[in-house]
Amino acid sequence: MGYEARADTAERGPRHIPGSPMTPETAAESALLVGGPADGTRLRVVGRPAVVQVTYPCEPEGPTGGARVDALFVYRRDPHVESEPLRYGVDPASP
Repeated sequence: MGYEARADTAERGPRHIPGSPMTPETAAESALLVGGPADGTRLRVVGRPAVVQVTYPCEPEGPTGGARVDALFVYRRDPHVESEPLRYGVDPASP
């Protein structure tokens, strides 16, 4: 069992192409998740996404018809942090 962190696609910037100049919009930056079940997790983000979601696999007790069940946690970027590591705090009101 573990956590899977991935950036939300709503504000994802272009990916860096090896050999091309790095710009703030394409450079990967370190980020830190604060609070919630993934507290202390470090990750790399591109384009400073506003939201990062963390899913935690749940174990169903019966047949699911092929469906996967995950617990979802949303982390929002702290807009006051401008340098690495960026900080994402758990959103307690998320679904």
